[in-house]
Formats: sequence, structure tokens, C-alpha cells
Amino acid sequence: MNGMIDDFKNSEKQHFFVGIDLSGPSNLTDTVLTCFKNKDAGVELIHTIEGAGDRDIQDYCVELNKTGCMWVGLDAPLSYNRGGGLRPADKSLKKRTIAAGLHPGSVMPPTFNRMVYLTLRGISVARSLQGIPDWQGGLVEVHPGATFALRGAAIDGVRGYKKDMAARLELLEWLGRQGMAGVSVDQPSDHYVASCGAALAAWKWQLGASEWLHPAVAPEHPFDFSA
Repeated sequence: MNGMIDDFKNSEKQHFFVGIDLSGPSNLTDTVLTCFKNKDAGVELIHTIEGAGDRDIQDYCVELNKTGCMWVGLDAPLSYNRGGGLRPADKSLKKRTIAAGLHPGSVMPPTFNRMVYLTLRGISVARSLQGIPDWQGGLVEVHPGATFALRGAAIDGVRGYKKDMAARLELLEWLGRQGMAGVSVDQPSDHYVASCGAALAAWKWQLGASEWLHPAVAPEHPFDFSA
């Protein structure tokens, strides 16, 4: 990673789009961070961190922020409803994803069973990123599956990519056609694919081109939620 940071320090200021597929705090091996930089009319993958811990995420983003505007798409609930259940944003997104062909369980309440551990880590990571000095950019909650489905990816592939390698490869090809260069790998994990989807959502959000957007409602829900 040090070589990558040296490259950042020698580069001109530019836009970076970080996608983070977050897992629960006891399963860090499934957390993947991907970082893209703007290139021509699209973006290009420049770095990947597999098994990213909270400190890995924080350290990388601190250094990245020093060289340009950083936009982070975090795939985890970043707030919860008083009394539990689906947030207004979840209800809106669930309606859209069901209409697009995804399973109703694709959008779950932030406090549901083991989901609560992901929510706790998401809020913690978001809080630490907000503390980055002189942050140029922004942070948005994202849902990669919804991002794929609502932007026209083959719905069978979106429904099956967590278990099916062929579906993951198909989604990476689709991401390439959306203007995301350098994403192709031989044996992608579903977490890598989701991380790229999170970066896609952050990129489009920064451009004001969200396919679906639920604006932040402070103080209960302090971040935009976008797909």
C-alpha cells in the first residue's frame, strides 16, 4: 500500500470513488474495499483491499483524501429506526427492488437479527471517516444489489451473484460497460463485485445521477441513501 500512497502524493488532485462492501465486526475477511479514480468519461480501478479492517479503511482513506476529492459508498445501514423495523428509505427501496425482480429479503431492517452487527459496524466506520481532517467529498449509504438491478443489469445474475461465479463474471462485464475500467479478475468473490457496485453508486451519486435516492433526514438518518 505504501507504493500506492506515493503515487497519490505525486498525482494531481482528482476525484476518487471508494466502494466498501462491509461485513459484520466478527467477519472482517469478507470486507472488500475498491478504489476508482476518474478517467475520461468513466472511472478506473486503482486499488483493492481484501479483508479490510476498520484501521485499514481509515488509514487508506486518510491518505487518499490528501490527494483529491474522495467519495465513499458504504454498503451497510448507517442509521436505524427508533423501535426497529424498516426505515422510510428501506421501505422506498424495497418497493423499487421488488418491482425490478429482486427478492423481498434483499432489503432488511437494520436491526434485524444478525443485521444489527453490520449496522453497528457501519455506523462506527462512518463516524471514523467523518473525522478525517479536511475531507473533500462525501459519504453515502449504498445497496449494490439494488444498484445493479435498478441500472439494468440482468436480474437473474443480480439475484444469483452471491453464489454463482458465472453471474459474478457477467456482472463485472456489465460494470465495464458502465464505464468502470479494470474490474475484471479471474475468480472474483461476491464481496469484490459488491464493492465495485458500491463504488458505482457513489460515482453516480456524486454526479447527481442516482437511479434511486433517499436524501438524508438529520439527525436520525444523517446520510443520503443511493442506488
